Amino acid sequence: MRYTKAALLIFGVGLVLAMIVVAAEIKPMQRIASTAMAFGIAAIPVGMAVDWRLAIRAPRSATRRRDKAPTRRNVPSTRRPPRKPIRSNR
Repeated sequence: MRYTKAALLIFGVGLVLAMIVVAAEIKPMQRIASTAMAFGIAAIPVGMAVDWRLAIRAPRSATRRRDKAPTRRNVPSTRRPPRKPIRSNR
């Protein structure tokens, strides 16, 4: 999403610049704002394609490591105390 975000940022800057140009009525800046917006809109699909391409390649080139086997702990079991013999009252 790196390149797509950059394209959206360029478009956003052009849009904000266009709002300022229209509000302040600055004629020479109109062409710059329009160009920034047009370039940003044109760059969005290109950025999406590049980001998609990079996302597809990343899992293939990543090496898989085997995780270490979890260490087992020998937890002592809690033992009951020995039973006392039952005495019969005869």
